[in-house]
Amino acid sequence: MTLDQLRAFVAVAEAGSFRQGAARLRRVQSAVSHAIANLEGQLGVSLFDRSGHRPELTTEGRTLLADARAVLLKTDAVRARAQGLRAGVEIELSIVVDTLYPAATVAAVLAEVRQAFAQVAIRLAHSALGGPPDAVASGNATLGILVGDQFRGPRLVFEALDWQALVAVVAGTHPLARHADERERLRQSDLADHLQIVQTDPTSLSSGRDFGVLSPGTWRVDSQPLKHDLIRAGLGWGILPLWLVGDDLAARRLVRLDVPALGPQGQDFEQSYLVHRIDTPLGPVGNALRAALLRRAERSDGRSGPR
Repeated sequence: MTLDQLRAFVAVAEAGSFRQGAARLRRVQSAVSHAIANLEGQLGVSLFDRSGHRPELTTEGRTLLADARAVLLKTDAVRARAQGLRAGVEIELSIVVDTLYPAATVAAVLAEVRQAFAQVAIRLAHSALGGPPDAVASGNATLGILVGDQFRGPRLVFEALDWQALVAVVAGTHPLARHADERERLRQSDLADHLQIVQTDPTSLSSGRDFGVLSPGTWRVDSQPLKHDLIRAGLGWGILPLWLVGDDLAARRLVRLDVPALGPQGQDFEQSYLVHRIDTPLGPVGNALRAALLRRAERSDGRSGPR
């Protein structure tokens, strides 16, 4: 049994056909078919039922697929650790940060890292929902900072950072604001006639799913600043990170809505994570950034999170 055979098995199982699995591995289809046939001969079981138009995993194939994935993930982790031992300082570090994560925290840790690695170029991007994990998984970013637990994957390492508070808000001039003034709890039926401003996912990772959408009428926007501006303009209500709207709440440009479906007093807490690929080692700069973020998370000691 070889790693090459296991990779062929997993690729075909995930791609759904020998042709697409071969394309994923950048090999000819006959070589992939031969590798899987040899693996089946060595294991003494059939991994695929080839009687139909497309190969289907047999019962044995479905059972052994998890084991094959585990072997490959462990192998990739060992290879990544070995590469890390001989890695030099990165020329550039690419990071994708969730729009729900405080920009001030990112700036502070980058300033700390720059003191030790002043010559390293930083490529920084903002993205929502599935954007950070998708960028890391695809190799377009080395590190991602993600808020929420919706996008876990076996090839990604998740390290918990601090908690982020999300609140339901509306402009002080909006009809829903009177409920905030009277400290009324809002049911979903109370929101039915009011537009909700919602952030869209730039990836397909949340296809068919919505997070925190309570109103039947929505406007969907592709950036957090635009969502913030539309809510402040009184066009609808929405959910925004508390760190972003603190000044607006103090100045009464925005008011908080008590929507129990989101949490006590219309507030929800989401865990934030540092994300990187299991098979891609972090160099000195990446590790320095990771250490700075984890130190800040330890100092927060969960004070801003749920109790």
